[in-house]
Amino acid sequence: MGTNWYKIILKILKVKYGKGLRLKGTPVIFNKKGAQIKIGNNVIIKSSFLSNLVGLYSRTIIVTRSPEAKIVIGDNVGISGATIYARKGIYIGDNTAIGGNCKILDNDFHPIETEERIRLLKDPNGGNAREAIPTKEIYIGKNCFIGCNTIILKGTKLGDNCVVGAGAVVSGNFEDGCIIAGNPAKVIRRNG
Repeated sequence: MGTNWYKIILKILKVKYGKGLRLKGTPVIFNKKGAQIKIGNNVIIKSSFLSNLVGLYSRTIIVTRSPEAKIVIGDNVGISGATIYARKGIYIGDNTAIGGNCKILDNDFHPIETEERIRLLKDPNGGNAREAIPTKEIYIGKNCFIGCNTIILKGTKLGDNCVVGAGAVVSGNFEDGCIIAGNPAKVIRRNG
């Protein structure tokens, strides 16, 4: 499917995107009715295996899962085979690079309490069990670099100019200019 056809699909899904959107391969983008996905200017989304020589495991997936969810991607952002999945909100600042196969998830996908989890398994429509899924917004600052195969968990706040090492599992608040690595991710030094 060509880029122009896919942009028509984005308009049908009410996904707002700026000038210069480039798609390398076909991403999976789904915007729940009532939710918002906004993609800035000059964004590149890579979704084909050879579009990033890290080797992408899958296409980029950008999904809002509830009517109140928001995904806002700033200008000049690069995304390679990442999953960005919001029930509440994910905000990515300008000039940020998201490396191959990253996962940015503002929720736990399932309730933590056993009874709620069992109830969700018995009733796929979820009822009240879906409301028990822990969810917290994610904020990624400007000029950040997120290394390949990282996981950014709910409630994470990365300041501007942060670097996240490959394979890190990130949760918590990090000030501007932090270099973060490990599982769990910790500040290993500061830029500047």
